[in-house]
Amino acid sequence: MRQWMDLEASYGAHNYHPLPVVISRGEGVWVWDVQGKRYLDMLSAYSAVSHGHCHPRVLQALEEQAKRLCVVSRAFYTDKLGLFLEKLCGVSSMDMALVMNTGAEAVETAIKAARLWGYCKKKIPEAEAEILVAQGNFHGRTSAIISFSSEPAYKKHFGPFMPGFQTVPFGDAEAVERAITDRTAAFLVEPMQGEAGIIIPPKGWLFKVAEICKKHNVLLLLDEVQTGLGRTGATFAFQKEGIVPDGLILGKALGGGVLPVSAFLAKKEIMELFTPGSHGSTFGGNPLAAAVGLEALKVMEEEHFAERSARLGAYLKAELQAIVCPWIREVRGEGLWIGIELDPAYVSARAFCEKLMDLGVLAKETHEVVVRLAPPLVIQKEELDWAVSQCKKAIDFFSLPLR
Repeated sequence: MRQWMDLEASYGAHNYHPLPVVISRGEGVWVWDVQGKRYLDMLSAYSAVSHGHCHPRVLQALEEQAKRLCVVSRAFYTDKLGLFLEKLCGVSSMDMALVMNTGAEAVETAIKAARLWGYCKKKIPEAEAEILVAQGNFHGRTSAIISFSSEPAYKKHFGPFMPGFQTVPFGDAEAVERAITDRTAAFLVEPMQGEAGIIIPPKGWLFKVAEICKKHNVLLLLDEVQTGLGRTGATFAFQKEGIVPDGLILGKALGGGVLPVSAFLAKKEIMELFTPGSHGSTFGGNPLAAAVGLEALKVMEEEHFAERSARLGAYLKAELQAIVCPWIREVRGEGLWIGIELDPAYVSARAFCEKLMDLGVLAKETHEVVVRLAPPLVIQKEELDWAVSQCKKAIDFFSLPLR
């Protein structure tokens, strides 16, 4: 086991702090390390593996397409991209889509689209457009995106930063309205925050924000890279508030757990502003990714991911909230997306995750105080029960005298 970790540490940049486990195989909700020990995956690669590891239908789509055609770039049409786009727009209630690879690329696309719309449609003076973002946001780590991050660790030594962004408190609709000026092109926000620690805004906040944006002719752009495609108990988190945004950012689960696939989707009046050469990606929308993304969407619908997440997520949260422990501050979340906030004076979230790993459950901490649980959406109730039992064992371990 040590040799694999040493290889990564020797030849790879230390931009991650992994748990000390070396995974070599996965199937469904389970993964195995190089020594054959089995673990329940309660992270699912931050929702990228919502379909579970090696979903047979997704793998079949991957294999069949890989034998026919993988990449030709967008210099040509293919017989796969149009079908994927049609399905993607139908599922999301959007008019058009621009397919990329990673979530951060889709966010960058959204930023460019907002500015393009601001100058061409709203007639904001050139180079003066502003985009509102939320405190505690996480949209990726590119140079543009970290420019408006409120996390110091993401910004240290990476300046100078891109201007044109203004931060408002998350969950405060009135603050959004106060921040809007005639130069505001868009409000870019996660409907629920993941990296910040599974932060759920007040009910009705997103609905009110949508009204404010419409009133002031400001685009509402929702980053559902993590919350989208069933994670929160609805196909998209915005559906819980009965709204439809102007633009939508998707990724992670869109690749079915096997490929990076992302997209920015929006209304036609926004997307039609893109012209040849204004944006692009060699791999974005390649036929292999399109075939996988199309099958991933079909599986999500036919296996009722959103309904399963709503039902099983409510069950998991209730089971965790029923645990009596003085140093658990809060259990919160929506669907199969739950955060357990711990008292860092007693135990760190990192130490708790390491103990869970010893007990056969893989989870990950955020900001040293929250343990994130986001299992594949194909998980069964019995597997959740086992995960809860292991959480109780970890709690008992840290509750022993002198721990």
